[in-house]
Order: sequence, then structure tokens, then C-alpha cells
Amino acid sequence: IFRVDGTNSTKSVPDGDRRFAVTEIIQDDSNRKTLQPLELSESPIQKNLSDAVMSVRVSASTSTVSTKRELRNFQSPDLLTTDTAISDVSPSRSPVIQKLIGIPRVKPLLPRNDSSVEIRSLEDLLDIYSASRLAVVWNRTRDLHVTPQCYSDMTVFLQALRRGDLWALQMSDASGRYGGSFLWGNTYWVGSATLCMQISRSDNKPSFSLGFYILRTHIMLDKHITPQMRSQLMGICLPLSCNSQDVNLVIGLSAREAKLHSQRSVDVVTVKSPHNEYIMSQDPIFVIIMVSSSIIAMFLIAGTALDIYRQRKIAKRANFTYDNYTFVFSKSAHRSINAVAVPVKMTRENNNGSHPSNESATDGSDPTTESNSVTSDETVIKTGLFSEILLSFSIRRNLKTICDQSVGADTIPTVHGLRAISMAWVILGHTCIVAFKYSDNMSYRGVVEREFLFQTINNGAFSVDTFFFISGLLVSFLYFRTTAKHDVTKITRSKGFLSYVLQFIGMITYRFCRLTSPYLFVLGVVQVSMKWFHYNSVFEPPAADHINCPKYWWRNLLYINTLFPVKDMCMLWSWYLADDTQFFVLGTILLIMAVKNFKAAASLMVMFLVSSWITTMYIAYTNQHMPNLDDPLALFDKIYDKPWTRLGPYLVGMIVGWILFKTDCKIKMHKVVVTLGWTAAVSLLMFLVYGLYEQELHPITAAAYSSFSHTFWALGLAWVVIACSTGYGGFVNNVLSSTILYPFSRVTYCAYLVHPILIRIFAMKMDSPIHLGKDLVIIMFLGVLVVSYTLSLVISLAFEAPAVTLLKIVSFKQKTK
Repeated sequence: IFRVDGTNSTKSVPDGDRRFAVTEIIQDDSNRKTLQPLELSESPIQKNLSDAVMSVRVSASTSTVSTKRELRNFQSPDLLTTDTAISDVSPSRSPVIQKLIGIPRVKPLLPRNDSSVEIRSLEDLLDIYSASRLAVVWNRTRDLHVTPQCYSDMTVFLQALRRGDLWALQMSDASGRYGGSFLWGNTYWVGSATLCMQISRSDNKPSFSLGFYILRTHIMLDKHITPQMRSQLMGICLPLSCNSQDVNLVIGLSAREAKLHSQRSVDVVTVKSPHNEYIMSQDPIFVIIMVSSSIIAMFLIAGTALDIYRQRKIAKRANFTYDNYTFVFSKSAHRSINAVAVPVKMTRENNNGSHPSNESATDGSDPTTESNSVTSDETVIKTGLFSEILLSFSIRRNLKTICDQSVGADTIPTVHGLRAISMAWVILGHTCIVAFKYSDNMSYRGVVEREFLFQTINNGAFSVDTFFFISGLLVSFLYFRTTAKHDVTKITRSKGFLSYVLQFIGMITYRFCRLTSPYLFVLGVVQVSMKWFHYNSVFEPPAADHINCPKYWWRNLLYINTLFPVKDMCMLWSWYLADDTQFFVLGTILLIMAVKNFKAAASLMVMFLVSSWITTMYIAYTNQHMPNLDDPLALFDKIYDKPWTRLGPYLVGMIVGWILFKTDCKIKMHKVVVTLGWTAAVSLLMFLVYGLYEQELHPITAAAYSSFSHTFWALGLAWVVIACSTGYGGFVNNVLSSTILYPFSRVTYCAYLVHPILIRIFAMKMDSPIHLGKDLVIIMFLGVLVVSYTLSLVISLAFEAPAVTLLKIVSFKQKTK
């Protein structure tokens, strides 16, 4: 690493010349630990450093500041003459930092006489846009057919550039160009849109407005360099008076003047012009989002205020009740009368909105009278329907529910830990996907993918299988417990087939109402934000949400978007919600059937499971899918998001839910069985994540793995849940059932909805691509994780929690009729 100090002044340096000094070298000497310190004149380290300095100085002396550069062949380095004084050489330091107190004088190498040999460099081959090259030929290109105003402003710019005016140099500097790492996956030459915009705001600015244009170019070099066409994104700072066609002509002229037609081909595919504006305030979806958010905000304020008022009123009455009870008790004791304390009876509204009320009653054997007891009616605060609706939006009440450290009797605590950990796993995978896409060293991905621990990210799809498993588990477990405790015919007020139909409609309606309100809100935010990024970001959106969401939002609303091609999908990560809802519909039918005819329902479940295996295996085999080699999302539209390939974990979860219901979470197992079960489960889960590392698979074996892996993952989780729920979980149960994970688990749904938006905002708000590194990705992941859960809490308080409470109010009214 060279530190170069340079000057470029028209007063002190001849025109077109430069002065520089190599003042510092940082060199890694990790491979020279065995070398012995030698005298300065004989040290091999010094010789290597001298050669390195010579290379830098030769490169500097042979390059010119002219508008057109040619790469020449030079004679051997023995023509170099130098008198270098190097000090502070220490072979034992790693890295070695060496100060160069002398500046070697280098005699430029003479070009070879053989002009038939031509040396090409990537710097020349990828020199697409050069403002200095345009400055030379611009006056000879009046037939370029650009618009008159654009031609005039470009003339002013190029003349100022030849004079060395600062604002013109800044315009040229703000434009993107080849900067290295082309063969390391750098597809972004975006320059700096921020610098381009700041030029017009400085004191030294041009007489015309500036615009930053984003070009998508296709570049083809020799096949040994680029076997396939490369698509590059370029940012160019030009006068705002130029339109897209003008920019295309200007770039074409610059590329042609490089005189490299036989060695490359350059095509400008698209031009994103700053003239194409998106005014967010005029978007109807944005207006709907703002109006609905304002209404929700008013309900949140009103509900919270009403809740605080009621709590203070209840506190006052509770104090009065306690004092009155003390007085009555003392008086009764004095009279030798046994006083009976009547507990304060709180209405359902005084409790948390998501839990049933705890109503206490006195023992009927203990007589109470007005003289020796306080009736609960004195502390009852009656609430009307409108007040109940307002209270469902109470931030205080809903926040208390989310942060509650207890769980209901019908809840399996282990699922909270599984859900929270899987959500973090999902966020990690999505962070890596976006980081890889918007990096200037995309090929680095191939390096880290060969590492063992990276299989955790490569196989992140199993985290979604965990969600499917949990969904099936809870649906089955809660349904069987509900039907065992309550007579469903009394709830539906019907019998026979009509009762089953009403059950189905009720369960589907409840799920739709609970999920859809935050879902639609986030979908609207995605549509508006992706439109804005499409018009304003220097990068292209990772998906066509700005096109698909306005056209196909109804597919998301009906949860059927995975039944259509992925290229038409809005909000790509919503595939999970669609699949899970479709599984819920199928699972509800099977559960209702199981109450009437268990064997028929079980047979259908087995048939669906086997059909899913066969279908997945066929698709994987016919497409030659290799899970150990291919990108996990390579067959997204054929395997990854399709419900018929992801059904297995959901059905396994339903079976586990039925087992826990039938056994009432009480299973006795021998220590040997417990040991073998945990060993088999952990080994299976670890094999699925890390077992394919550096393995070669036969196409049939690969197809079988693609088919059975998701179901086997659910089988491993099945043991974990059963063991933890029946008292054989040990420290694993302590971790998964930790109360600190409960709040994170309860807002997981909203975290899943919002975290991809945050990742996109992080990437597309940048002025330049990121440079991939492990530490950077970890920091990105932690930041996205924290902000995602923070925003998910806000959205849950505003949309999800009120919806759940309102549904409980409706269901309670129905039951009390």
C-alpha cells in the first residue's frame, strides 16, 4: 500500500505536468518471518520495496494528463536509473511501515520499435465515458443530433474542463468510471450523485442546472476475459438540459472515440433520467397511507387516554374498597362476627385485552350481608361497545400484553423461542442476499460460500420450515383443545354439515382479519417506497414492486400470489404468508374432518404428504437441481415458494399438535429413549444444515434431498417440542422457553413484514456500492435486527394488537348472546 503525496498547480508546475512523492509503504511481511536482518544495501526486503517504488514511479512518469492516453510497450527495467535512500526498514514488523525519505528519479522507459504488438489493459478496455476525451472532439461533432440546449451546455462544460475550472473537474469527478475489481464482480460505476448535486449549490457553480443520469450498459470483451456479457450500471453527471437520447449519443461518442471497436462492444440499454420524477404526495396510495395512519394515531391516543383514565378511577375505588373492608372487619371482630371479604370483581375490560377476564366469585357457603361485606358492584366500571373499541387501541394495554412474561395454559412455551430464533435467522439470510447484490466485489460471495459456517446462511430456508411447523402445531393443538372444552354446535348454533361450514368460515375469517391489516399497510409502504427508489436511487430496485404491486396487489390480499409466476409477484417475501394461509385452509378442513372421521382425515393427510414428496422430487430431478451447489433461490419459481413443495413441515406440525393434545403434554420416557431421541434429533438438524458441505451428489440423491429435507427438518423439531413440552428438554427448554424471548416472539409477524424494507432502504439510499466483508455484514445484520423489531413493535401496537383485541370483543359478544 503506497501513500502518495501529490501536487497539481498550474503556477508551480508546467502545464499538464504533475509532481508526486511516495512517502510511505505498508507491506505485509508475514511470509518473511524467517529472513535475517541484513544491511540496507543488501536486504531483499529493501530490494523488493525499491522495485515496487520503481513500478509506481514508472507508471506515473509514463502516464500523461492529455485527453487521450495510449498504453505502450516499454523496454526492460534495466534502463532505470535511481538514487534511492530508504530508511526505517524492519523485517520483523508485520505489517512493515517504511518511510521513504528520498525520491528516486526515474528515467522513462522508451517504447519498443515493434508497433505491431499491442498491450491492452482493463483500464483502457473499460474506459466508456471520458469527459476529457469528449473535450478534444466535441467541436468536430456538430452532426451529433443532440438537442440545441444540451449541445450548448455541454460545450460550456467541456471548455471549462479544458481550462481546469473547479466545477467542471467536479462534474467529471462525479461521473462513474472503471475503478478496479471488474473481474471481482464490480458491476457498479455509479460515481457520486451527491457530489453532482452539491456542485450547483456551491459558490463556484456552472450557469446551468445539473442532472445525474443512471445508465445500464452491456459490455462484451474477449471471451477469455468475459465469457458472458457484463451488465454495468454507470452514473454520469451532465447538464440537466440533456434528455435520455442526448445522453445515449454522448456516451456513444465517447466510447467510439476510444478506438477499441475490435476489442469490445458497448451498448447503452437504458437511461434513467432525472426528468422522470415521482411526486410521492400525488400518489393515491401514499395519501391512503397517510390518512389511515392519522386515523389510527387518533384512535391510539384516544384509547390510551381512556385506559389511563379508567385505571386511575379503578385505583381510587380500589383504595376505597380496601379502607371500607378494613373498617367493616374491625367492627365485625369487635362484635365477634366473622367477616367475609368479597374480592373486587374486575370486568373483562380491566384486564389485558388479549387475555380472558379473571372473575372471582364468593363461596356460596359463606353468607354475606350489606353490614359485613362490600359488594363488588361498587368497583365495577361498565363499558360500552364504543369504549371497548377505543380500549383495544390502548398503547399501554397492548404493550403490557406484548411484554407479558407469562403464557396461557393453551400455549406451548417452546414455540416462542423457536419463533424468535428463526426470525433472526431469516433476517440474517435476507441481509446477506441484499448485501451481495449491492456490493462492488460480488465474487467475494463465492469465497465465503466455500466456508463451513456459511452453510448456516446457505441453508437459511429451513428457518421458514420452522415457521410452517409452528403454524401447523398451534392450529392442531388449539383446535383439538377448543373442541374438547366447548360444544362447537352451541357456538355455531347449528348442527351437522352446516356447523362444519360455519366453523370453517369462522376460522378463515378470524385469520384473515388478524393478518391483513398490518399486511396491507406494509404492502402500501412497499409500493410507495419502491416507486421512490426506482426514480431516485442510483441503484435499481431488487424487484419490480413498483410495477407489480399496483397491478397484482389483489393476489396478495387473497393470499394466492405464489400460484403465479415470481416475476409478477408483489412483495417477494410475502410468499410465506400465501403458503401458510393456503396450508391453514387445508389444515382447517382436515381438522374439521378429524372430529367426525379421524381415519379419513389421517389418510388424506398422509396422501397429501406423499404427493408433496413425489412432486418435489420430480421437479428437482427434471431441473437437475443440486442443493449442494446451486443457489438456494435458483429454482424459486419452481420449488422454493410453491405450496406443494413446502407442505411437509406444516403437516408434521399438525401431527405433533395432535400428539400433545392426546397426551396432555404428559409422556413418560426412559432415559435411554430420551438420550437417543436428542442425539438423533440434533444429528439430523445439524446434518441438514452442514451435511452437504463439499459433498458430491448424484442427481437422484440430490432430488431426494430436495424432497425430504424440509420434512426431516420438521421431524427434528418435533422431538425438540415434544421433549421440551413433556419435561425432557433440560437446558434446551430453558433457552427456548425463556421469558425474555416472549416479546420478540409476539411481534415476529410484523418483524417479518418490515425487515426487508429496512434492508432495501439501507442499500438503496447509499451513494455507492458497499464493499463486502464478514464484519460489515454482521454489523448490518445486527442493525437491521434491532431496527426491525423496533418498527415491528410500532406496527403491532398500531395494527395487529388492536385487530386481535377487536376480534376477541366480537367473539365474546357472540358467545354471550
